[in-house]
Amino acid sequence: MCVRPLLALGALLVGCSGPCWPAEGDPRALQLVEEIIQALGGPAFRSMRTRVQRGRLFSFESEELRGLANATIYTEFVDAPTQADPKVLYLRERQSFGKTREQWAVLFNEKGAWEITYRGARPLTEDVLERYRTSRKYDVFYILLRRLDEPGMLVQYKGRDIVDNQPAEVLEFIDAQNRAVTVAVHYSTKLPLQQSLTRRDQYGIPHVEVTTFGKYRDAGGGVQLPLVIQRYQDKQRVFALFAEEVTVNAPLKPELFELPPKIKLLENP
Repeated sequence: MCVRPLLALGALLVGCSGPCWPAEGDPRALQLVEEIIQALGGPAFRSMRTRVQRGRLFSFESEELRGLANATIYTEFVDAPTQADPKVLYLRERQSFGKTREQWAVLFNEKGAWEITYRGARPLTEDVLERYRTSRKYDVFYILLRRLDEPGMLVQYKGRDIVDNQPAEVLEFIDAQNRAVTVAVHYSTKLPLQQSLTRRDQYGIPHVEVTTFGKYRDAGGGVQLPLVIQRYQDKQRVFALFAEEVTVNAPLKPELFELPPKIKLLENP
């Protein structure tokens, strides 16, 4: 069985008495953002350049298992310019499938997205690419890494709540396009527990996408990242990652995120 592709920041805080980034919001919201970053590793988290997740991926349809695979997900966080373009995704990703060696892969970079097999590289549809970009752009970890400096980014404190039977504080990130991500963090640890986003499909139908995070571990240098990530759409589970290992800042070769120069380019059926 195969699994579909995963569809799942400025100055450092050192020496800052207040927020070190231009995101706007009420004082409690801005303070909570700082506490979340510190819980995730502070300057070590903010300077994260690469992330490698190894484990098993599961895909679901109508709550039934539709695909599973052993996978290694390589992510490179690309440096953003001072005047970052809100439309650009400053990361590249390769999803490598196979237990001991890569049997096939899915590649996302600034040029596009492809499924790579022994036959060649086949471009992914524009719909799949757009869903991937939306998923990554509104991921809470990416927001904390690359979007807090974004012009028009607003943070609002939403109060306390109970999330998965755990005490939580809730805040909302709203970008210049007026798209909002609601994030719940554990009241004591300040680590993200859950995020929710409403997006529309190609037919304009709204869907509520909820992602949960669990089993945080030190991924290196004090950076705390989750081993378990599960995604729900309209209250039905569609994806799960159960990682055995997550590491950060491992040196990754640039060609990992590029198509081989002589690979055969395939057409979509």
